[in-house]
This record gives sequence, C-alpha cells and structure tokens, in this order.
Amino acid sequence: MKALSQLSPALRGTVRAPGDKSISHRAMIFGAMAKGITTVDGLLEGDDIMATAQAMRDFGADIEKRDDGQWHVTGCGEAGFKTPSNKIDCGNAGTGVRLIMGAAAGYGVTATYIGDASLSSRPMGRVLNPLSEMGVKAVSQEGGRLPATLSVPDGLTAIDYTPPHASAQVKSCLLLAGLNAKGTTSVTEPTLTRDHTENMLRAFGAKVESQTRSVAGRDGQTVKIAGGQKLRATHIDVPGDPSSAAFIIVAALITPGSDVVVENVMMNPTRTGLFETLIEMGGFIRMDNYRTSGGEVIADISVKHSKLTGIVVPPQRAPSMIDEYPILAVASAFAKGRTVMDGINELRVKESDRIAATEALLVANGVEVSSTETGMTVIGGAGAEVRGGGLVTTHHDHRIAMSALILGLQASNPVSIDDASMIATSFPSFFDLMDGLGAKIELGS
Repeated sequence: MKALSQLSPALRGTVRAPGDKSISHRAMIFGAMAKGITTVDGLLEGDDIMATAQAMRDFGADIEKRDDGQWHVTGCGEAGFKTPSNKIDCGNAGTGVRLIMGAAAGYGVTATYIGDASLSSRPMGRVLNPLSEMGVKAVSQEGGRLPATLSVPDGLTAIDYTPPHASAQVKSCLLLAGLNAKGTTSVTEPTLTRDHTENMLRAFGAKVESQTRSVAGRDGQTVKIAGGQKLRATHIDVPGDPSSAAFIIVAALITPGSDVVVENVMMNPTRTGLFETLIEMGGFIRMDNYRTSGGEVIADISVKHSKLTGIVVPPQRAPSMIDEYPILAVASAFAKGRTVMDGINELRVKESDRIAATEALLVANGVEVSSTETGMTVIGGAGAEVRGGGLVTTHHDHRIAMSALILGLQASNPVSIDDASMIATSFPSFFDLMDGLGAKIELGS
C-alpha cells in the first residue's frame, strides 16, 4: 500500500495525541504479571500493542476490550506465566519482545520468540547477553537475532549490569526479570533513559530504587529492584505519545499559516528532547494545561508555523529523543543553515538503519545531507526550496514512512512512499488525523 503527500495549505485544528506506545506495551505486560484486574483507558491500539496483548494471552493472561473502550487485563498473579503452546509472535515490536523476554524469564518458562522481517533483522544480544548472566539459556540465530528460544534451567540470579549503550529497553528487560530473581538486580546507566518502567512498577506496588550518579562524566543513574516482589493490579490512563505528536508538530511548524493544538501529550523529561530542540531552532511551541495522568505529567501543545534555524543538537540529548531524529531531519530540511545531530548511533539498529534510511529519504527529495557512523548533518534551505518528487523506500519502518509524508507537505513536488502499511504499528489514526487538519496525504494501491 503506497501513499503520497503534496503541497498543503495551512494546517488548523485541535487533535488528541494517540496513546503512548511505550506506556501501552507496559500496561499489557505489567497487567499480565499482576494479581487482579488491571483496567486501561486510552490504550494505543496499534499493531505492535496488539501483538504484545496476544503474547500475554499466550502466557496465560485474560485480556479483553469492553464496549466502553476500556481494556481489562486479568493477570496471572501468584501462578505466574505458563509455558505457551505456540511461538510468541511479536510482529514489529522491538520494545515488546525485549520487555516480554525479561518478564517471562522470571517465571522459568520456555518460549520461542519470532517477529516480522524487520524485527528478525534486529540484534537481541543486548538483552540476551545480560539475561544469560542471570541464568537464561538462549538459542538464537546468528548475531542474536530472532527466532530465539529462551529457557531457564535453574532459575534467575540477580546481577549488577552496566549496558554498553543507553537503552530503556535493556534496563526494563532486566528490571522485569529481576522481579523474580534471587537477590537485588542493579542496572547502572551511563546516560539517563526514559523511566516509564520504574514509574509503572511503582504504580503496580513494586519498590524500585533510583539513584542519580555521574558515570564517565555524564549524568547517569543506578536503578535497583529486589527479587520476590509481586505486582498488584491497578488502573492505567495512557497519556498521549510524544513520539507520535512529533509528526503533527513538525508538520505545523513547516507549513505556512498553520495553527494547531495537540492535546494530552506526555511531558516526561526523558521524552521531550525534540520539543526542546525545535524551540531552540525558533519553533513556536507552547505547553499549557499541565496535569497528571497515569503517573505521568501531560500537557496540551500549541504549535504555529515558524521560521527555523539550524543548530547543533547536544549529543547527550539523544536518549530523550532517539525515535524523533528522522522527523527532526525533516524539520531541518526547512530550517536555515546546518543542523548537526551526533551521538545517534543507536539509530543504526532500530526498525531500519534509521541514519541511512533518513539520509536516503532526504537525498531522494533534493535535500543536502551527510552522515557518519554516529551522526547526520542536514543543510536546510527555505520551505519551497525542498524539491521533493522522490519515491522513498521505507524499509518497513513506520517513522521513516511518516517522516517522508510530512516532508511532502511543503516540498515543491509530491513525495511518495513505497509502503504505508506499517504506520498502523504505532499511529493507526495518522491518515485520518492529518486529513482532518487539512494535510494533503493520499493512500494508494
């Protein structure tokens, strides 16, 4: 299913950000582990989350959506996860599979994890290696890739671990495994990453210790969790996803005359690096109506068309906006001057090599860009100077697909993508929402 975007008039209106993907994954997994019935409002009903929900059913949880739209997760509680009768298919969900591996390992079950072509190409060694130190036996494809079968012959033992790369997924995997390990599991982060797992574990009644510390001259932290703790069901109100809101915000910033409000956006400081960066570039972005939802601070964001200027993005900001660099690169194409993004080598192992895919996206549409192993530099002009006209290969990556379509809204010639189907993994309402704001984006055959 192809899609095309073209020069659009001013975007106007008020929209609600879709439910946060990270929180939605965790609501399904933690609810399945807990005792009792966890209720969830505002769940992101994308393909990735549905894959995680089905995986939790396969491990023994009862999950259903009620007529009022609320999801009920009846957890496994004291009985724990059961060994599944079939393979655990995580689809395209990198967050899902890594967190599920950690959660399931603590129950001593044997399970085989599979995924689509994109997920099967992604390295799982970053979680399989520390899990093996805890007592997990893993048999995987070359390079630690899926399919992978995990078993726990003799139970889990806690470890002290410092990931070589800042990764909330690795930290979360080990904390979930640590819930059912002997001893206290400790994860030391050289750079702070998103803390949704710690926040939600506390909401489910677990005790998690977090202590900031300097690691190699950077602001890091050590997070600890004692084994033997049990989770208790709770209510989760899923806040809006800042990574999804990013596409709407950049679309408004680059489209003359635009005036858009995006409601219900999570403002967790580990997720707002893009907003900070766009403001530094000269973007009109104003946060109002702060409140708390599901243990997270949320706000409504007002955005107006702005003249942007390129900047050097601090490398230490990368963990708080790692998923947003493709759409930042699009914003940079319409900024005046050079935007330098470094310290983003984590993008090499996402759903695609996002540095290479973003560079190819821009080159195909006449934007000057260069890259290194760890970064990317975009030379921007002014809106109408972006030629467009390219066909972008998405590599089955939803963020590359949406970024390309946002670029086309102000390119001189229409921009098309080879496949739009995977957008449903994270933002199933993308096309309807953008159409409601006035964007000219069309689905094709």
